[in-house]
Amino acid sequence: MHQGSCHCGAVKLTLPSTPEVATSCNCSLCRRIGGPWVYFEFGTVRIEGHPENTTGYVQGDKTLRTIRCRTCGCVTHWEPIDAAPGARHGVHLGNFDPELIAAVKVRRFDGANSWKFFDELPE
Repeated sequence: MHQGSCHCGAVKLTLPSTPEVATSCNCSLCRRIGGPWVYFEFGTVRIEGHPENTTGYVQGDKTLRTIRCRTCGCVTHWEPIDAAPGARHGVHLGNFDPELIAAVKVRRFDGANSWKFFDELPE
C-alpha cells in the first residue's frame, strides 16, 4: 500500500497496488500541473478529504474533473465525470514518496497533438 498526500495533508490518497508505469503528458493542462500520472479503475484509490477539502476543474471535452486541494492547491487526481463501469481514475504521483516516483517507468505521452506515446511515433 502506498500512501501520499497533498502538501498540507488535507487530502490523502492510498493506491490499491504498486504502479509499474506512469505517464508524463504534454497536453495544455498537464504541461502546467506536471505529473507523472498513474491510472487505476475508478473507485479503487482510497481518497480521504475529498470532496470536503477539494475543488475541481473541468475543461475541454468535459469528460473528467481535475481535483486539487482547496488549502495548498496541489493537484491530487482526476476523476471521470461519467463514472461508467471500468472507468479510469488518474492519480498525480507527485504526491507520493520520491522513492516510489523513481521506481516507476515514466512514458511520455503526446496529449497535445498525436494522442500517442512518443516511443510509438515514427522518427
